[in-house]
Amino acid sequence: MNPRFPDASCPALFVAAPASGQGKTTVTAALARLHARQGRRVRVFKCGPDFLDPQIHAVASGHPVHNLDLGMCGSADAAWRLHAAAQDADLILVEGVMGLFDGTPSGADIARYFGIPVMAVIDARAMAQTFGALVHGLATWEPGLPFSGVLANHVGSPGHADLLRDSLGGSFAWYGALPQDADAALPERHLGLLQAAEIADLGARLDRLADHLARTGAADLPPPVSFAGMPPADVPPLLAGRTVAIARDAAFGFIYPANLDLLRALGAELRFFSPLAGESLPPCDALWLPGGYPELHAATLAAHDAWHADLAAHKAAGKPILAECGGMMSLFASITDREGVTHPGAGLLPGHTRMQDRLAALGTQIVLLPEGRLTGHTFHYSRSETPLEPLARAHTPAGREGEAIYRVGRLTASYVHFYFPSNPTAAARLFGA
Repeated sequence: MNPRFPDASCPALFVAAPASGQGKTTVTAALARLHARQGRRVRVFKCGPDFLDPQIHAVASGHPVHNLDLGMCGSADAAWRLHAAAQDADLILVEGVMGLFDGTPSGADIARYFGIPVMAVIDARAMAQTFGALVHGLATWEPGLPFSGVLANHVGSPGHADLLRDSLGGSFAWYGALPQDADAALPERHLGLLQAAEIADLGARLDRLADHLARTGAADLPPPVSFAGMPPADVPPLLAGRTVAIARDAAFGFIYPANLDLLRALGAELRFFSPLAGESLPPCDALWLPGGYPELHAATLAAHDAWHADLAAHKAAGKPILAECGGMMSLFASITDREGVTHPGAGLLPGHTRMQDRLAALGTQIVLLPEGRLTGHTFHYSRSETPLEPLARAHTPAGREGEAIYRVGRLTASYVHFYFPSNPTAAARLFGA
């Protein structure tokens, strides 16, 4: 044990499921809201490289939500974030990804690595006693899994909930049930849930979900978990005195809070602005265009001539630009949306982006840039065509070829969403250190 960073203990749950679409995000948000309303300090984490679920959980808990991913983020990054949260939280909730045992590493691997008890969420709409068999399978499939219990989702009635609970035979903890309630459902689109800011009644939906859980006894705290003391990474102030402008609105909203924390730790001053609202690019030394949904707002962005002029002037001045996924898409000469309508882009990159119904790429990416090695992930439904030769190509953890990274002057663009803490020095160099 590090005497400067003693172990910290905090009640914690790992929210898992047998498959995607069971309601992990809904249940995690409902639990966070329920405990936060009781005055508890709730910290939520999301497994995997997800931007949308963390936005919902941040509203539910009142705190920023960080990602845990043993591949993209690394075990040390996850360990110190959990330890830091345990020092001042009353409850830690970790939402898993996909099914409990899906992926390498899986949610089960993360729960086992940190010793966090697993609560399975199961959609019980068309299920009776088989519910117990499914829970038993999840609990015993892999040895050493700290499985605790289950919460039933989409329950039809109190009697149905009793039937499901009885099927457990007293072998596992019963964390409660959520009824079917269309008015409390979280709306979705092709990349997942809507962004939190786009759901006008999100607070009311979360309260409604929390009310449902409160009636089923889900307000009890789980057992405490001891998190090993772990210091944060040492970050030199490589961006001290530099200003980084960051586009942030419904078109450019895919931002890891850990990336913002890292830029601040590097010494950068961050200035946010909304291209959609017609806001000018603020005075800055570097620009970051994160991913998001530029295809949904292409007409609005195309109508802002001043926005395109600001981008062109920034690039002509030789200042760094990092454009990720949707940020890159907005910089091509044109973009065709899901309805087949083509809109002018900013034109900083030659080529065209076209949306499609089929998923184009998904998964962890590793890239070796002149600035250093960075990890990240890709998830997009568009395809881009450009005459540019890639500066580099990312690869997957298994060694398969991944996304192209383009560079024009000091503009770096790709479909990869970089996780800056994976290499603070490389991230700082991308922004002109």
